[in-house]
Amino acid sequence: MSDLAISARGIVKTFHENGQNLSILGGVDLDVAPGEVVAILGVSGSGKSTLLSILGTLDKPDSGTLSIAGEDPSTMNDTALSRLRSRTLGFMFQFHHLLPDLDALENVALAARIAGLPNRDATERARELLTAAGLGERLHHRPGQLSGGERQRAVLARALANHPNVVLADEPTGNLDPVNARRLLDTLQDLSKRFSQAFVLATHDPELAQGAHRRFRLVEGHLSELP
Repeated sequence: MSDLAISARGIVKTFHENGQNLSILGGVDLDVAPGEVVAILGVSGSGKSTLLSILGTLDKPDSGTLSIAGEDPSTMNDTALSRLRSRTLGFMFQFHHLLPDLDALENVALAARIAGLPNRDATERARELLTAAGLGERLHHRPGQLSGGERQRAVLARALANHPNVVLADEPTGNLDPVNARRLLDTLQDLSKRFSQAFVLATHDPELAQGAHRRFRLVEGHLSELP
């Protein structure tokens, strides 16, 4: 399994609300190879975000096994888990959470510095990623000066700052119009090839999922691959 970016087997998650058990994930299996773009389709409330949280070690399954770049997070304490995330994972969310007082270059460079790069290397890494994302002319613009599509491409660059094995993206185009959604997907595919990063996209948008290498649908806690 060490050659896989992520391997999940039998992932089960149940929430307990008002004295009742609510099954969210009922034994999910998923393998993601390096450089692969995988889309997980599902309606709101289907468990997509819960699955991404578990794959990203932000939540723990009730049962099942998870391997990230050949490592088993279930054997790690909180400090080791944080190190694993900083070394192997990148995150994208529907709401960008860019720091408003920093420009695009500073936002991405900050993420690279947190991942352990020296200041000069972090700045160069940020410049490389933002330029590859089509923001070479917008490096010194703050989030409020960028369009919605530009902000999400900056978030994509930030997610790649630590050279992750896999980026987990939760509804990354949820706030974008179709044109900017398509451009973000094109950028994501280009960066996936260029930097050999895997992506797992959780989305309700079939058009976004259509651009992935493989597509899955999550229904009633079960994941099935689409043709």
